[in-house]
Amino acid sequence: MKLIVGLGNPGKQYEKTRHNIGFQVVDRLSEKLDIPLTQAKFKGLFGSGHVRGEKVILLKPLTYMNLSGEAIRMVMDYFNISPEDIIVIYDDLDLPVGKIRLRQKGSAGGHNGIKSTIQHLGTQEFNRIRVGIARPQNGQSVTDYVLSNFSGEEQEIINEVVNRCAEACEAALEKPFLQVMNEFN
Repeated sequence: MKLIVGLGNPGKQYEKTRHNIGFQVVDRLSEKLDIPLTQAKFKGLFGSGHVRGEKVILLKPLTYMNLSGEAIRMVMDYFNISPEDIIVIYDDLDLPVGKIRLRQKGSAGGHNGIKSTIQHLGTQEFNRIRVGIARPQNGQSVTDYVLSNFSGEEQEIINEVVNRCAEACEAALEKPFLQVMNEFN
């Protein structure tokens, strides 16, 4: 069983923001894998289905970013999923727009959603896909920046990277994550 989690904030006003790139990837996976996100439970919106004989759960925590770990832990406990069987997708200020980086472990790197996830899982060892959103320019605050929409030019790049992240998640359903890292990094 695999759990794929996209981090973001609930609500229409956050839908296309930089901070919601994880939600966008899970939405794309929902379409590609034909796993509708129709169940509101575990402080999140989720769906489950079978892909190539394996049960897959897609989750968008509805706790707001800073409390994402609560929803992830609830789903993991209910379905008895271990940390090595999850993939968490989230935005990263330290990567250029559109760059992705897959890792099997690591620190939160200042990301509050990942801090919460590490806290609730009790480990830093879980698979993750970091999606570059770059750092703010011209003195804009980080908070305002991550809650802003991508520019038109950036959105074209993001559309492609959302597809690429979805492909990486699909590959991780068939192969070890380390092999997927080597292919997609």
